[in-house]
Amino acid sequence: MGVGNRMKKQGMPMSLEDMGLGRKRKSTAHDSGSGPTKLVKLDRALRQQENEMKTKEKSRLINADAQITVPPSMPDMAEDDDDIEEEILAEDLSDDAAQELQLPDGDTSPSSSASDSVLDSDIEDEAQQKAIFSEDEDSDAIETLNAANIEGLSRKLDQEQAQVEAEAQEELEDDALQTNIADDNLLDGPDQTTTLTPDLKLLHSRITETVRVLSDFTKLADKSRSRAEYTQQLLSDTCTYYGYTPYLAEKLFNLFSPSEAFAFFEANERPRPIVIRTNTLRTNRRTLAQSLINRGVQLAPVGKWSKIGLQIYDTSVPLGATPEYLAGHYILQAASSFLPVMALAPQPHERILDMASAPGGKTTHIAALTRNTGAIFANDANKSRAKGLIGNIHRLGCKNVVVTNYDARAAFPTILGGFDRVLLDAPCSGTGVIAKDPSVKTSKTERDFLALPHMQKQLLLAAIDSVDHGSKSGGYIVYSTCSVTVEEDEQVVQYALNKRPNVQIVDTGLGSFGTPGFTAYQGKTFIHTMNLTRRYFPHRENVDGFFVCKLKKTGPLKTGTTNGSASASASANGGAPTTGTSHRPDPESPKMAEINGALSGLTPSTSANGTDTFGGFNSDEDKPYIDKAERKWRKARGLDPAATKAKAKQNQNQTGKVNGAKEEQRKVNENDTKTGKQKGTKQAAEAKPNGTKKEKRKKTE
Repeated sequence: MGVGNRMKKQGMPMSLEDMGLGRKRKSTAHDSGSGPTKLVKLDRALRQQENEMKTKEKSRLINADAQITVPPSMPDMAEDDDDIEEEILAEDLSDDAAQELQLPDGDTSPSSSASDSVLDSDIEDEAQQKAIFSEDEDSDAIETLNAANIEGLSRKLDQEQAQVEAEAQEELEDDALQTNIADDNLLDGPDQTTTLTPDLKLLHSRITETVRVLSDFTKLADKSRSRAEYTQQLLSDTCTYYGYTPYLAEKLFNLFSPSEAFAFFEANERPRPIVIRTNTLRTNRRTLAQSLINRGVQLAPVGKWSKIGLQIYDTSVPLGATPEYLAGHYILQAASSFLPVMALAPQPHERILDMASAPGGKTTHIAALTRNTGAIFANDANKSRAKGLIGNIHRLGCKNVVVTNYDARAAFPTILGGFDRVLLDAPCSGTGVIAKDPSVKTSKTERDFLALPHMQKQLLLAAIDSVDHGSKSGGYIVYSTCSVTVEEDEQVVQYALNKRPNVQIVDTGLGSFGTPGFTAYQGKTFIHTMNLTRRYFPHRENVDGFFVCKLKKTGPLKTGTTNGSASASASANGGAPTTGTSHRPDPESPKMAEINGALSGLTPSTSANGTDTFGGFNSDEDKPYIDKAERKWRKARGLDPAATKAKAKQNQNQTGKVNGAKEEQRKVNENDTKTGKQKGTKQAAEAKPNGTKKEKRKKTE
């Protein structure tokens, strides 16, 4: 059959004599100690043969044309290792083991003894050689190279991994020095600043820890630090982490407890749910929900407190471009914007004023509740925003709305008044909608919180004066803001109550949904009925921050109360105080005629001694301007402007006739006076001679 491939590669095995082994003999005391030595020699011979075979195989596999780089071979064991092994074998192996491992004298087969560990080792080596060396020499070379490469790459990867772990451990040790919460120096003082980029994870951990300490200060606080220091540190970290100005952060922080303030700041970082309001003038909520579900919109009712709101969870179509939206079946509107209109509770056939109506969500809601009856006056001072208001009114099918563009502080009730209900969603700082407009964090300053409440007070007084207290179904004012600060909410309402004693706070009708308003805040005490107002917060009700207050006008304003817009209203009403129906008095009324008649005989700005204290007016020059203003006033109210001229002529003729009659009477009186004087003189003259005769007679006698 011939010699096999395996024999060609590694050659014939060494004989037992060449390996220093003879036939097995009975052990004697003399050569009992030679067993370990023979084993060591056998092991050395096997190793030497294996090394020679490996060297020959590597030299045979090198191919310069293939350009294969053979990795360096592993270093052989040193002589020191051999010495160590000899000592170990000499100590461990007993005489019995040496006898068992010794081969018999005449046995030349390596497999003659099954208990020979050396032969077992050879068998394992043959198995490894069979696995490494196949009949295909190229595949054998590739396997050898891959094994060497894998071993080298493994060592390299282990070294890199060890280096990465060492660097990570160093970083963890450095961070542990800075982020150890148990360390006393965790909370730096408020005066300590750093120029490095803040670690947000560190800040959040420190804020959480400070809130935990402030929630149970007596047990958890450091005795060396005061509550003020902890609070100041918390405010500083809040400004850095959330991006607020120190002034605004402190103002909002004072509204809540530390834990609730932290929840409020966190809620402002998350957007509020998307909500749409069903337009009941065109459809109902069930039909609208089914239509949107068919278009791939995931929705649910906004809550038990609303019957027309739908909350959108997910949508595959743009909500502002669906056929239902274009047809006016719904409008995108925040859930908190439902609340002021629900508190107003408009009734059909009422005259209602929305003083700040853009972009039209609340106005169209009022129109839907009134079923397009009555009259709704939607006013907005910003002309550009009024365009969007008009677009929403047309799209939603509101037919009873009149859009105006006036400054509500001056226009109402001077131009229009006598409304059954008034809604004032006043312009505010927007601290309740920070999730929608994050610029509020840095744009609002202390000046804003002085100017905005001043304007809100003027608007609220104008709204109160524009309501008819005699309305059978109305007489209500709803004041709302999208702010959570007390300066824009409770303080404004308290100011209006002080200036208008004919107004009182009533229940909003929103039930238990929301938080009652403050009755006391930072040393300021408000009226006890202020708890009837409602506050809404993003971290409690999951809606935009809002404030709603409902007022009831109980009667006319008492005479002598001329504060705020009452002075302007009184001057516009000819000096009369503002009543429930705030119309400008008719200049043709008897009262105005009496006043004009009383003033017609007086010289303007004349003192008691008749001297002019101001410089006087030219009545003839001012008369055309007065007539023009009167005609404009009558035209704005649908009256005949020409009636002013005719009435003026009629009054002039009547005045002329009266003056003529007075003149004639005066002349008659003068004539009578002259006639009386003449008669008296004649009688006196006649009496004198008679007196003279009597005197002469007496003298004669």
